[in-house]
Amino acid sequence: MTTEHYPNLVVGGGEAGKYLAWTLAKLGQKTVVIERAMIGGSCPNIACLPSKNIIYSAKAVSLAGRAAEFGISTGPVKVDMAGVFARKRKMVEALIQMNFGRYQASGAELVMGEACFTAPKTVQVALNAGGTRLIRGDRVFLNVGTHASIPDVPGLAEAKPMTHIEALNLERLPGHLVILGGGYVGLEFAQALRRFGSRVTIVQRGNQLLGREDADVAEALWQLMEDEGIEVLSKTDVLKVAGRSGGNVQLELRPETGTKTIEATDILAATGRTPNTRRLELDKAGVELDARGYIRVNEKLQTTAPEVWAMGECAGSPQFTHVAFDDFRVVRDNLLGGTRSTTGRIIPFCLFTDPELARVGMNESEAKAKNVPYRLARMPVAGVLRTYTVSEPRGFMKALIADNDLILGFTAFGVEASELMAAVQTAMLGAMPYTVLRDAIFTHPTMSEGLGALFTNVAPRAKVASDR
Repeated sequence: MTTEHYPNLVVGGGEAGKYLAWTLAKLGQKTVVIERAMIGGSCPNIACLPSKNIIYSAKAVSLAGRAAEFGISTGPVKVDMAGVFARKRKMVEALIQMNFGRYQASGAELVMGEACFTAPKTVQVALNAGGTRLIRGDRVFLNVGTHASIPDVPGLAEAKPMTHIEALNLERLPGHLVILGGGYVGLEFAQALRRFGSRVTIVQRGNQLLGREDADVAEALWQLMEDEGIEVLSKTDVLKVAGRSGGNVQLELRPETGTKTIEATDILAATGRTPNTRRLELDKAGVELDARGYIRVNEKLQTTAPEVWAMGECAGSPQFTHVAFDDFRVVRDNLLGGTRSTTGRIIPFCLFTDPELARVGMNESEAKAKNVPYRLARMPVAGVLRTYTVSEPRGFMKALIADNDLILGFTAFGVEASELMAAVQTAMLGAMPYTVLRDAIFTHPTMSEGLGALFTNVAPRAKVASDR
């Protein structure tokens, strides 16, 4: 088999991979992308955007159910899951075409197939359309992502549980959905499917939802789930599973005391992610993995093999599309003679429940664990007049302030929390003291106006000898 040669070989066409390919190809560098299944990567196909599309449909159901509260008279609300799916599919198809158009416009070659390494910088590609190709790159970029983990529980794999992929393609409504895991995926799907009409139970091994968040945040999410009619079982292990998801399943559980069995129609596994590195045979490329199967990289995302980089989730980066995009910028800038690294990045995140949870920087748990002193400002979002106009008073916001008046972290649980966070993140990026936001003039009535009130609540800086 003849080996084809390219200056740039990108394995995996996710967020970082596709943008790097488009950029290099536009610079006149011959570039090929090997993509196993999804044009544009997981975000527009089976992850971020489709899930938020489904969540917004569930929001519409919720608002319709509250119609009388807004002075609107309606008849009974009925959910058509086939229609929900059709709306999502229409969006996904448009996004696929948009991404395909970017490939065509850039000149990057897209090869649909599965790659595995046969030698350094060389892959054999099993083409989806049949046949194989052998491709070598002067430079190789790995962007193969992760997939949903299935816990090693007796009978679970045989029960064929849903992952987020199958859940996003439902054209039917589960009668009783059991969600394994109380993290991002679990909570977003729990609320959405409950609003569509499913009975939902969350089984969480830890003692709180969102194990890395502060206790008050976890408690607020727990209360939200309960108010939505979702059962939450914490400190509970799954011992074994029988039956088949999509029909009838039985789960034997072990809470803090004793055991119990629950019956359901469906299971959604939302317990974490596993890197897609196992079948790549990266040892033949000289690329080392860590103990969890992620690709070892340095702060410039270089692997242990010369002229080979890894980006996104497979490189152990935080599992967000916006981080993968920044990974692309790190690699791009260094290739073009600049200096950029992953060190010290301020990474925001948002849980798209209704209302949202958004955070950037440290929370109180992290600050205490690292012995970082802070002053706390906290207020309910009901103290912001915007919440009166939209009838969304649930939640709170809080900020951690350092002795030098810089913002260490910000958390918001409430309506438009992600937009509030963006304003605070901008201040953090500019190393601005919190007083800039405290004294700013924000439009009335907006949620951002609440930042002035929040930062007015910061306790005075403790005086030290040099201040006296």
